[in-house]
Amino acid sequence: MRTFREVVRKGAGGTAIAAAAMAVLTASQAPGALPARAAEPARQGTPAEHGPSVSGDTPYRTELPPLRTAQRKEGTGPVTGGGALPASVFAAYRHAERELARTTPGCGLRWELPAAIGQVESGQARGGRVTADGTTVTPILGPRLSGGPFAVIRDTDHGAYDGDTAYDRAVGPMQFIPSTWARWGADGNGDGRADPNNVFDAALAAGRYLCAGGRNLSDPADLDRAILGYNHSRAYLLTVKAWYAHFLD
Repeated sequence: MRTFREVVRKGAGGTAIAAAAMAVLTASQAPGALPARAAEPARQGTPAEHGPSVSGDTPYRTELPPLRTAQRKEGTGPVTGGGALPASVFAAYRHAERELARTTPGCGLRWELPAAIGQVESGQARGGRVTADGTTVTPILGPRLSGGPFAVIRDTDHGAYDGDTAYDRAVGPMQFIPSTWARWGADGNGDGRADPNNVFDAALAAGRYLCAGGRNLSDPADLDRAILGYNHSRAYLLTVKAWYAHFLD
C-alpha cells in the first residue's frame, strides 16, 4: 500500500469508524497525495468547541495505516505501520483511558483514540523518544503561527512552553497550543506539574478535551465533533479515524 509522507496544512466505534477509515484507505491507494482540504469549522454543540482548535490547525502527518496489521510480538504495544507502538507512549494512552473511565465514565474514551491522534500529531512522540518520566527528549514544536499559510495566534504564554514571545506554536507529542493547554492541561504522571512536553500529561489532557461537554465517544456524531475540535479539517478527521480503526483492530 502507498503511504503519504508529506505534511499538509491543517485547515479548515464500530461500523461508522471502519467505513470512514476505508474511504481514506481506498483513496490512499491512488497515485498522488491526500489533498489538503480548505479550512472548515467544527460543528458547534459544546463549549469545548468554541475558540481555536486544540492544536491551532498546524501541520499534521498524513501517513495512513497499512491494510493489514502485522502480528504483535510479546511484550510490545500494538503494531503500527512503522512497527510496534512504543511502550512509553502506549502506557500513557492506557493511563488516560483509565483516568477518564474513573472521572468521566459516560465518555467511553478508549486508549486507541488518543493513540490515533498521537500518531497523526507527532508520530507517537517521534517514535517514543521520551525519558523515563514521559518527557520528550527534544522539544516537538509546530510552526510559528504568524500568518501566511497558518493562522495568526499571538503569544499567550510569554514563551514559557514554546520559547516564542511573539507568536504561539503547537507544543509536545499531542501538539497543544499554549492557550488550549492553559485550559485542558493535566498532570498525568503525578509529578505535580502539567507539562505539554510530557506524553502522560498530554495524553490525559487530550482525553479530557475529547470527553468535554458530556460527549459520548461511542456516538459517531460526538466522536466526529471531538476530533474536529482538535483540528478543523475533514481530511484530518478521516486520517485520525483511519488510525483509530487500525488500533481498534
